Amino acid sequence: MKPAETILDAADSHHLIERLTERDPSLDEDGAYAIAWDVHARRRERGEHPVGRKIGFTNRSIWAEYGVWAPIWSHVYDSTVHHAPDGEVHLAIGHLLQPRIEPEIQLHFSRTPPVTRDEEALLESIDWIAHGFEIVQSVYTDWKFTKEDAIAAFALHGALVVGRPVAVRDIDDCAAKLRAFTITLSRADGRTVRGGGANVLDTPLLAFAYLAEGLAAQSRFAPVQAGEIVTTGTLTAALPVSPGQTWTTVLDGIDLPGLSITFE
Repeated sequence: MKPAETILDAADSHHLIERLTERDPSLDEDGAYAIAWDVHARRRERGEHPVGRKIGFTNRSIWAEYGVWAPIWSHVYDSTVHHAPDGEVHLAIGHLLQPRIEPEIQLHFSRTPPVTRDEEALLESIDWIAHGFEIVQSVYTDWKFTKEDAIAAFALHGALVVGRPVAVRDIDDCAAKLRAFTITLSRADGRTVRGGGANVLDTPLLAFAYLAEGLAAQSRFAPVQAGEIVTTGTLTAALPVSPGQTWTTVLDGIDLPGLSITFE
């Protein structure tokens, strides 16, 4: 079975697998993205339509926990994206392996963005911003993997919840606020973690800049296009979730509403 088939079979049949790098210690980043390209092609063949990208491991504070020391990325699909414009959502997660919750900032592009680290120039290509959740999953036992393993396995993507969109023009000093805002993620039983925009490569805009630079160097993949949504990485620690739990967020310092999610 080819690596892409192994990854998809694990996710589809809900079983854990050994790391790809255990089978092939020579697997490098380019080889991992080649597998990711094969996975992407197979998902498209079976009717899943790509609608954006996810960036993982932009939060430097979690690098040591996972042993991954640089960001990675993958596509997100119409089959994995859910919208919650009213501020709350119920999400089934029984099909996901070892799911964890990540509160994130999501950028929606009105045109193809430039490859730049100029935050204002990037904002000119973004029409709206949302706060939402990515639910990540691991096909590898106990969340133990290398960067290459994670890249090949959807960059750990499971589901994406997009909160209420807010027009960039309605957020005064948007670039500055994306750097400085804070967020609190709470579970109904009182479990709480905190984070903020500065955690993701100093700002979600620079997290996106990392993706744009990486795509420019990867011949297999097209740059981000108009109409795509990009989720920019977890603002807090990623925490395990299970059906029956409700989690909520409160943001301070930016004009984005919080979000409530109940897992089923």
